[in-house]
Parts: sequence; structure tokens; C-alpha cells
Amino acid sequence: MPEQPPEAAPEVTPRDAADLPVVRRSTRVWTVPNILSVLRLAGVPVFLWLVLGPEADGWALTLLMVSGITDYLDGYLARRLDQYSVVGEILDPVADRLYILAVVIGLALRDIIPWWVAIILPLRDLFLWGLVPFLRTRGYSSLPVHFLGKAATFNLLYAFPLLLLGDGDGTVATLAEVFGWAFALWGIGLYWWAGLLYAWQVRRLMAEPR
Repeated sequence: MPEQPPEAAPEVTPRDAADLPVVRRSTRVWTVPNILSVLRLAGVPVFLWLVLGPEADGWALTLLMVSGITDYLDGYLARRLDQYSVVGEILDPVADRLYILAVVIGLALRDIIPWWVAIILPLRDLFLWGLVPFLRTRGYSSLPVHFLGKAATFNLLYAFPLLLLGDGDGTVATLAEVFGWAFALWGIGLYWWAGLLYAWQVRRLMAEPR
């Protein structure tokens, strides 16, 4: 029986190619967005020391605000300067998760948030890390970040500074605590919802032929 010819790849017309987004990922390390991400990472132990050592909440809040600004800037500059990189795609989510972990540990040790909050957020990341070996069997190391995950991170990075500000007396502290818990509960819900969507994507990927 004659050997069947390999199936031809679908033809891409010039018009189709013009509609496809082109994202060039560099292997460079020291780009402007990556430097900002490294600075954010360096701020994680500083934040923990400020919260747990001298309890300098004002400086800790300032550091969190700077971290939030640089989180926006590294993505904006990567697009503006066309400096997408493989390293940057790793550094940005790692910095986000380390900040969330550092904040929940610091606030839980200060009794500002209950320990179930400090456990449920890292538990979601452990759940996703458990999916990585399955992804590797299909040639992937991670799934692309989608909007829901970014929205969850946005809520959490706003919630914790407000909860830290709410650890005091007065009208401002009371309002900060109320709004902080509103952001926190939405963020926790979206964080886990995004995690379950990632798990569903992995399940669909594993159901496909290799």
C-alpha cells in the first residue's frame, strides 16, 4: 500500500497574515521592563521587614504603591518599546505572586487578616504548579495569562494596602478597611476562578492528541 503523503498545512493568505498579531520575544535580559521587575522583586523582603520589624506602615504602603506603578509600567514599556522578552514573561507573574505571598504573610502575622486568607491564596498557586508536569507532556511550560487572572491580581494589590491602612483608628481607617475587604473578597474569588479556568484549559489540552 503506498505511503500516504503528509497532510498539508493550511495555507495562510497575505490578507490572513496581515491580521495575525506579531509579537517578537527577545532573549535579552536587561531590558527596561525587566529591570523594573527585578526592582519589584528586590522590594519583597524590604516590605516584609518594614511590616514585621519596625512596623513602619507608611513606608510599607509607599513601597506597595511603587510596586503597583512599576507593575503597570513594565507592561506598558514592553509594548511601547517593543521589548517583549522570555525572561519578562516569567519575572512579571513571579513578582506579582511573591508580593501577594509576602503581603498576606505579613498582614496575617500582624493579625490584620485571618489566617484562612493567608492560606487560600498560596494554595491556589500550589494547585496550579501541580498542573505544570501535565503541561510539559504537551510541550508547554505555562499557559498564557488571561484577563481574569490580571483582574484578580489588580484587586488583591489594591486590597492589601487598604487593609494595612485600615489597621488604625478614625474615619479614614474605617473606610480603608471596608473598601479593602471589598477588594480582597472580589480578588480571592477571581483568583480562584482564574485558577479553575487554567485547570479547565489543561484538561482540554490533555484530551487532545499529542
